[in-house]
Amino acid sequence: MFYRETGQYKTTYEADQQLFPILQDRLFVIAVLAFAFAVVPLVASEYLLRAILVPFLILSLAAIGLNILVGYCGQVSLGTGGFMAVGAYAAYNLAVRIPDLNLLVVFVLAGLAATLVGILFGLPSLRIKGFYLAVATLAAQFFLDWAFARIKWFTHDSSSGSVSAPPLAIFGWLVDSPAEKYLLVLGFVCVFALAARNLVRGAIGRSWMAMRDMDVAAEVIGIRPLYAKVTAFAVSSFFVGLAGALWAFVYLGAWEPLAFDVNRSFQLLFMVIIGGLGSILGSFLGAAFIVILPLALNQLPGWLGIPMSTALISHIEFMVFGSLIVFFLVVEPHGLARLWAVGKEKLRLWPFPH
Repeated sequence: MFYRETGQYKTTYEADQQLFPILQDRLFVIAVLAFAFAVVPLVASEYLLRAILVPFLILSLAAIGLNILVGYCGQVSLGTGGFMAVGAYAAYNLAVRIPDLNLLVVFVLAGLAATLVGILFGLPSLRIKGFYLAVATLAAQFFLDWAFARIKWFTHDSSSGSVSAPPLAIFGWLVDSPAEKYLLVLGFVCVFALAARNLVRGAIGRSWMAMRDMDVAAEVIGIRPLYAKVTAFAVSSFFVGLAGALWAFVYLGAWEPLAFDVNRSFQLLFMVIIGGLGSILGSFLGAAFIVILPLALNQLPGWLGIPMSTALISHIEFMVFGSLIVFFLVVEPHGLARLWAVGKEKLRLWPFPH
């Protein structure tokens, strides 16, 4: 009895550069997108859309932005929450001060505002790296928190410091139902996830990865550190700022600066590490892990019929959640994306009788 390995193998550079080089991958992505756009809005409950799917998609977009900076370019950042706040408050001021501006344009301009701030705070990366860069971005987080809490112009002179987003209206269409908000966020995530996928597979993405792997060698072969690092901060900040605007307008509706504090920065960093550094898919897997697991742990005692106080459930949730994070990092340091890739290859190359 003879055995052979079945699979699809790329034999040309052109095939290697295809966005989805394996037919099964392309079909799987098309099926997932069709299900997400056509089926989920019809069958999902209001709770599932509001509490799980919308925050999962928005945080996935923010995680993609952070992964571009940390996973692909190797620049550690602890100020992601601050850049989300820049996008949120920029969108709020644009929508309030220029009420006739289309909401889609508002979101894109908010991302560009976050890009400018990201470039400003990314300039120190030209001289420092590692833990020193992490501290510098953490300082940016604290500065932005202070600015949005103390400078009344950002909150349109709100006495309480909290602001409310105007109604979501796009081309005269009022986006108010959970299904409509879900479709709006899903459209943004699909477009910019595809854009990120193309970027990291192009010349600019290769320059980021060269700086991440060995910056001295990258400079020797002609890659400009200034261009690579600043573009990574710019693109990352745009994605994060756009996610911040969506988080404020679509998910929260009303917010204050504490909604984008340092805890948000750590949450996004955990998503990237758990999902997999240098992986677009890992950003989605990490966001799903961070969003869904705490909700499941919170409901588990009730499902098992074990009476527990709310405070005890909260403490157990943090303990189990932290233990699972450590477990995943020990079992697979490259994240959930690596586990997915290994499982997919095993299925793809499984030997069958000839």
